[in-house]
Amino acid sequence: MHRIIKIVLIVLGVLSAVLWSSLPETDMPPSEAIKSVPMDLMFKIVFLLLLLATAASLFFGLKKTFSSKGGLMRILKTLGFAVVLTVIGYAAAGGEEQVVEAVQSERGLTATVGTVKTIGTLLNIFFGMLLIAIALMVVPSIKRLIGK
Repeated sequence: MHRIIKIVLIVLGVLSAVLWSSLPETDMPPSEAIKSVPMDLMFKIVFLLLLLATAASLFFGLKKTFSSKGGLMRILKTLGFAVVLTVIGYAAAGGEEQVVEAVQSERGLTATVGTVKTIGTLLNIFFGMLLIAIALMVVPSIKRLIGK
């Protein structure tokens, strides 16, 4: 199996190198460059590899979840935590009309209150997860320093 994977990766590497060397020139307009065959094939290779990586991650993750003791309960706790974090992020997100007007006047972009609220929610979720990750790295380190 490993030999087959190595052969497939070598073939994809060589094919990608050939496609890379035959990409359109920089002076070609982007609308034409995107429609070129090498660019199209490279996008298809990227999507194929992304699909394979996603399928493998999902398969092996679910396999481990259902084969280990308490795995399903951990998944449910994690999903519950994600829902709580999303609700908090949504409640903290600002979607006022003045923000929409500022985006439209300063950036010249068309935005709605819902769009601004969605972006604010996603940013709040990201920053919440970032704070949790930092806390999970710092707290055990401090405990080890104090404990010794």
